[in-house]
Amino acid sequence: MTISMIDSAPAMTKILNADPRLRAEQVREMWAPMAGMYHFIPGGVDMADVHRQNFGFPWEDSSDRLREGLDALVAADAWNRIAGALDIGVEALKSADPTIRVPDLKVLLVLGDPSNKHFLNELQGLSGFGGISGYIALTVWPVPQVLNRLEAIAVHELHHNLRYSPGGITWDPATVTVGEHIISEGLADVFATELYGAAGYTHFVAEATRSDDDVLEKVIIGLDVTGMQNFGAWVLGDATARMFGGEPVGLPTGAGSAVGARLVHTYLQATGGTAAQNIHTSATKILDIALRHLDVPPTTAS
Repeated sequence: MTISMIDSAPAMTKILNADPRLRAEQVREMWAPMAGMYHFIPGGVDMADVHRQNFGFPWEDSSDRLREGLDALVAADAWNRIAGALDIGVEALKSADPTIRVPDLKVLLVLGDPSNKHFLNELQGLSGFGGISGYIALTVWPVPQVLNRLEAIAVHELHHNLRYSPGGITWDPATVTVGEHIISEGLADVFATELYGAAGYTHFVAEATRSDDDVLEKVIIGLDVTGMQNFGAWVLGDATARMFGGEPVGLPTGAGSAVGARLVHTYLQATGGTAAQNIHTSATKILDIALRHLDVPPTTAS
């Protein structure tokens, strides 16, 4: 198993210093090692589009703000911290379950878009994706909340990656349920807390949301919803759903993550295990045990 932390800081410096007409192609070059994420799409995808879709920095921007953001990530030693956290995370997961198969990992850290209000305000400078075996992409803006928990952010995505790697849980975009998605988010957050304490919790989820019974009951109504195109509101909340053209359902930002962590904690309290040990436990089992230990009205339980 090899973790390849892509040295993207020089690539981003090169992009920001280049003739604006050349920057899109240089963005594609920076993302090229990650192209395997889209092996299932005939002909592949334009990695410049992937950059934009992941809230990546606007390469046309020639202001100093992006350079200052990049300098902040370099000053925070972000690349080394993330690589070190992933090593620690892999060892923790292998220790908890020696049967885990760890793929070779390519990891890309990219500066985000500070002009995108949803990314900066709603998601508070974080967009992470680790659900495709062998690849982790992290797009961040260096606000204090992000810089203070870079390690936790990395191992959160690592837990996703190994859950959906060969030998683990199969994620079928057409049939996967909201229940699976929120449990995966809960497991990843709780795993991050096992290594990094309270910093493990996703920072754009309001503390009040984590213990809100109305939010819990609302999310439980949607547990059996299928199809990733329908997940926005149930997992990330109404604001994100609206941004991507989805239907709001009456949930705050990060509701699914909050409920997922609550359900996972309830399950672990009942079983005595850890999130590391349960990386391949089915969402059905976790939900069954957690819901039986929570005071959830039967008419809302799915």
